[in-house]
Amino acid sequence: MRVITGIARGRKLVAPEGLDVRPTADKVKEGIFSAVQFELEGARVLDLFAGSGQMGVEALSRGAEHAVFIDSSLRSIRCVNENLRNTGFERQSEVINRDSYDYIKLTSQTFDIIILDPPYRYNHIANILPFAAKKLRDGGIIICEYETEADEPAAPEGMRLRKTYRYGKINVSIFCKPSEEVADE
Repeated sequence: MRVITGIARGRKLVAPEGLDVRPTADKVKEGIFSAVQFELEGARVLDLFAGSGQMGVEALSRGAEHAVFIDSSLRSIRCVNENLRNTGFERQSEVINRDSYDYIKLTSQTFDIIILDPPYRYNHIANILPFAAKKLRDGGIIICEYETEADEPAAPEGMRLRKTYRYGKINVSIFCKPSEEVADE
């Protein structure tokens, strides 16, 4: 696992051992970041269910201004911190060991990009997406990664599905929240 491009290009990343974390394959990560490349510059990113933190690290490498990493596993948090040290992004990051549902419901922060890549087979996307949508800035996007057997998540109120990409056994749906100017037209 590595950073694909940007200022930390080629840096190796670590992931927690075991079956609890399923790192996003490079092919899928490349596709996701190609699809959102114009939204990254200067963005505030939330990597919910962070795992290794590779998605938030990739966003920082490609020009995001700040990233918040949330995970309930101490093993995952250790990996996120190690990956941030190895890539030099500690100052642009906040790492929080907390349940993702608790965090998204209670935080007062808002974000330009929210990444939802939770454990599969638990219907997390459908359950957490409405809460995430409330923490998204106008013009922001939510990236949802889930298994192909799962139902495609419905767009939360005030958002629309931009596109769903299929990568073998993985689906990625990108939702966007229109900015005020676009919504008024």
